[in-house]
Amino acid sequence: MRFDVITLFPDFFTTPLNLGLLGKALDKNIAKVNLVNPRDYTTDKYKKVDDESYGGGVGMVLKPEPIFAAVESLPTLSKREVILLTPQGERMHQGMFRKYATEYDQLILICGHYEGIDERVEYLVTKEVSLGDFVLTSGEIPALALINGVVRLLPGTVGKAESLANESFESELLDYPHYTRPANFRGWKVPEVLLSGHHAEIAKWRYEQQIQRTKSRRPDLLKNNDP
Repeated sequence: MRFDVITLFPDFFTTPLNLGLLGKALDKNIAKVNLVNPRDYTTDKYKKVDDESYGGGVGMVLKPEPIFAAVESLPTLSKREVILLTPQGERMHQGMFRKYATEYDQLILICGHYEGIDERVEYLVTKEVSLGDFVLTSGEIPALALINGVVRLLPGTVGKAESLANESFESELLDYPHYTRPANFRGWKVPEVLLSGHHAEIAKWRYEQQIQRTKSRRPDLLKNNDP
């Protein structure tokens, strides 16, 4: 899978893209991340990518020309989405990541900055996506979150694919509690059922814990789910 990131700060991605499972996935060519700086597509000697807002107001606005030129320089794969990272977009969720991981070959991520981005960039965009109901300094942070969320679902990234099956949000239920050695830590003991070796009882306990946790922490997830 190919990710093309339109960013004024490509160095932001350097370390995160080389760490952990994400770094290993890129090394194995499970996915490719191509960083494109719109400053490289300006036509003036100052490489200017922003300007004052028509109508007045505080802050600068990203110009449309460098963004269009950067996107139009990219190859076009058959199944692609052009995404603008913006607080006004659809909030990221596991279903979105799953859809991109299974149905798309190319995601172009446009990272906003400054006060905003020229509205005419919307003619390039097929989807607006947000990390949440808050404002960040730039679109690089949600872009990295989206890349991470999608790449980890691609075949070959996670060693055991079945480890993804019971994660939070995969079934609209939160994950069950996990324990490891020691069995007794400062008086806090691992539930006896997990030490029993009785797989059916363990599975039942874990499912009950998922329901209980979801009810107490995220009851909104149960509205469309009948456990």
